[in-house]
Amino acid sequence: MNKQFSKTFKAGRKWMIAVLAGALTVQPLAVPGWGALTGVRSAVAAEAVSISKTGEDIITSGAKLLSYTYSVPRSGKTATGLASVVQVDLTNPYVKLDVMTGRGGKFTTLQTVSGMAKETQAVAGVNGDYFNTAADGAPMGAQVSDGVLMSSPSELNGMYAFGVTKGHKPLIDQYSFAGTVKAADGSTFELAGINQASYMTEPDKTLSHADAMYIYTDAWGNAERPKNSSTTPSEALVENGVVTQVSQGKALPGTVPAGAYILRAHGKAASYMKDHLTVGAKVQTDYSLVSKTTGQPLDPSSLEVMIGGHTILVDNGKAAAFSRSTSSIGGYRARTAVGYSQSGQYAYIVTVQDNAASSGMSLAELQNFMVSLGIWKGINLDGGGSTTMVTRPLGEQQAQLTFTTEYGGQTQRAVVNGLGVYTTAPAGQLKGFAISGKKQLLIGETATYGVKGYDTYYNPMTASAISPTWKPSNANVAVSGNTITAKKAGKVTLTASSGGVNTTLQVEVLGADSLSALSLGATSAPLKAGASVPLNVNATLKSGGTVNVDASSLNWEFVGFKGSVKDGVLNVTSVDAGAQVGYAIASYEGFKTMLTLTNAAETDWENFENATYPVTFTGTPSGVTGQAQIKAGSDSHANSKVLRIDYDMTAGTGNKYAYANLNGSSGKTLTSGASSMSLDVLGDSSYNWLRAEVVGADGKTVYVDLAKSVNFTGWKTLNVNLNQYGNIAYPAKLKRIYLVNLAEGQDERSASGAVEIDNIKTSAPADAGSLGLPSGIKANMTVGSKTLQVNGKSSAMDAAPVVQSGSTYLPVKYITDSFGGASGWDAKTGAITVRRGDRLLVLNLNKKDYILNGVRKTSTSAPISVSNRTLVPVRLVSEQLGLRVKWEQETKTATIES
Repeated sequence: MNKQFSKTFKAGRKWMIAVLAGALTVQPLAVPGWGALTGVRSAVAAEAVSISKTGEDIITSGAKLLSYTYSVPRSGKTATGLASVVQVDLTNPYVKLDVMTGRGGKFTTLQTVSGMAKETQAVAGVNGDYFNTAADGAPMGAQVSDGVLMSSPSELNGMYAFGVTKGHKPLIDQYSFAGTVKAADGSTFELAGINQASYMTEPDKTLSHADAMYIYTDAWGNAERPKNSSTTPSEALVENGVVTQVSQGKALPGTVPAGAYILRAHGKAASYMKDHLTVGAKVQTDYSLVSKTTGQPLDPSSLEVMIGGHTILVDNGKAAAFSRSTSSIGGYRARTAVGYSQSGQYAYIVTVQDNAASSGMSLAELQNFMVSLGIWKGINLDGGGSTTMVTRPLGEQQAQLTFTTEYGGQTQRAVVNGLGVYTTAPAGQLKGFAISGKKQLLIGETATYGVKGYDTYYNPMTASAISPTWKPSNANVAVSGNTITAKKAGKVTLTASSGGVNTTLQVEVLGADSLSALSLGATSAPLKAGASVPLNVNATLKSGGTVNVDASSLNWEFVGFKGSVKDGVLNVTSVDAGAQVGYAIASYEGFKTMLTLTNAAETDWENFENATYPVTFTGTPSGVTGQAQIKAGSDSHANSKVLRIDYDMTAGTGNKYAYANLNGSSGKTLTSGASSMSLDVLGDSSYNWLRAEVVGADGKTVYVDLAKSVNFTGWKTLNVNLNQYGNIAYPAKLKRIYLVNLAEGQDERSASGAVEIDNIKTSAPADAGSLGLPSGIKANMTVGSKTLQVNGKSSAMDAAPVVQSGSTYLPVKYITDSFGGASGWDAKTGAITVRRGDRLLVLNLNKKDYILNGVRKTSTSAPISVSNRTLVPVRLVSEQLGLRVKWEQETKTATIES
């Protein structure tokens, strides 16, 4: 069947399109990273793949995510891995398949699978067709969306396509394109295709666009149609079936207007255009797909979806001979495939992972895996680094990355198109929901809980539509609306109820005994009025897990200054007269940690006025270009030298980086012990990420966020808390400052621009380990004697040292009195707190566990009580406070030195 092209497009529609590319050289069409896609050979027999289904999760009505583990013998060993399969019931009226594409529904605008799914609101999706990464960014195969042919199949051998008719019948076949242009005078010319990049045809190896006429619609995003064609174009713009512009021997300027199309011709086709397609003349285009198997035409309007692929993998429920050479895509890699069941009821979107948890598959292994799933006919889609699957968990609003890609983490390759799963179901009634919120709380902590629900069609419902009531199983927590406050240690079952549906969540209120460490995210800070110190409080549990802690839920004691903790920030209100050191002591049921504040020295670390070291530019990937240099600044910094980074990240895919390297690969040494940094930055409103790379003396790299988003113009002073990155091992070096253009949402950030950096200052607090403490102290004490000698001067103690189980004990006050510091005793809990310099020690009566600077440790001895006096192990306390202890066995004398 034929159809009138000009009636099929609607202005502004987000067509879910792909990206075909073809570098036009006199060589086979190649996909970088995959090799030439030429030749035909038979599939080799694969060793049997043993599979086990490990999960089945509903995505939406009519679509499920099936999870599998597999094992296969390879060279005498067993390889194991993971596969994820989306099963779509094509008979379900509330689910459909469609193609996804680049940004804004345009060819030539590569996008990640996550980005495509988000833009088109797909509930699941995978990467799709093959494409040439060096060309425009269009698919090699046919693409149909809702009956509209968006791209035609390339003239290549053995390339298959997958489709679903509007009658919900799946099909897989090889297709060619047949179409004509009919002028007002009745003359016709053969059409070569729609929205295709340039390539070398097979098997005759000719230029695809030579002596040919193509249609380019408003779905083609580039102004050039196509690039690198090795042919001179003549073009005619057709609007509402009428030729409105003609350009002989030269392309029309700009992109295709919405709802229109351009006929692009060369050679014989250009001659036809000159003779028959004049401005004002009517023109008609008719076309169809043609099965290479049966020779029968296929009207694209009868299709709900079609997407191109590569070789056939499964035919009639068996592994098929490859229809195309697979030598360039061999090995054990991540894989993507699509197929359908013998009944035609189910479509299967298959992915195989290649990451730290999975060993990938060969194509032969993939064939047997698909057969074992019950796939009757199936084809290969683009794989390797392109393999990406996203699925929407129940109750969630958007699809999420299903597994780690070959790139690792959340990184995804931008691809030309994908196959998406969509729900068309109406709003249903509440079927179920899950509770979201913290599963572990500290006593006194308040947390808000929410619900993520789904309806009878397994589509998400808003929390406001659920409005549950909340009830705890005991008094370990108090409930007010959806806000929970932890009251005492222990476990509690939290039940949410709505519309007859109940869901529970197990919550544990943690006591101090559950903690192994408590960190404030900072170890030092400036002691000055007005200082603000960001806190990132984390509790490490004995079980090995970590819990984020609201700093306001802790009990705070301030020594040497007055302050407050609010919204995760310690604010210094005033400093006590004469105070050299301040202490912010945080306590959770007696589990204590401490932040030390000292008078900080600010250093002009780099203002670039006298910088003599080299500054170089590096772009990643290689397509990223730019320049890094020290030069006169802009605007208010025109009289200063600055570091300027010019960048162009237009080329390349994935995350993109523009680095300014300081002193080559060596970097510049940071101020020792720096706890904060400030710098002036001239922003370009690019919304890119500005970072610095610091390498510590231990070789570990720390990535410092200068600005999560450069969302400003003009000069702005940025302040960075270096303490939040843990303990940087000094001497450390700042190696480079750079911008990151993240792959996800890349269209929301500028690909090119420039930033300037000036006046980098660092702040390093003074060493609190010995500040204000007496030095050169030597104290002697003898077991059974109440005489204490400090630097030869004797004084009386009210309790003599004693020995128990090989350890010497003494009241702690005589250590702090002699060597500086402070101590305290909590009669209710039996806790002894000792502070000296930058060390905070907490011990408990008769317990061998102790806490040093927020970290639980274990000793061979514990504090004891003798004659109603609490005594501490001399060696344990002294050494943990930074003192040296010697023991003379003959005289039973302990000597402590600072």
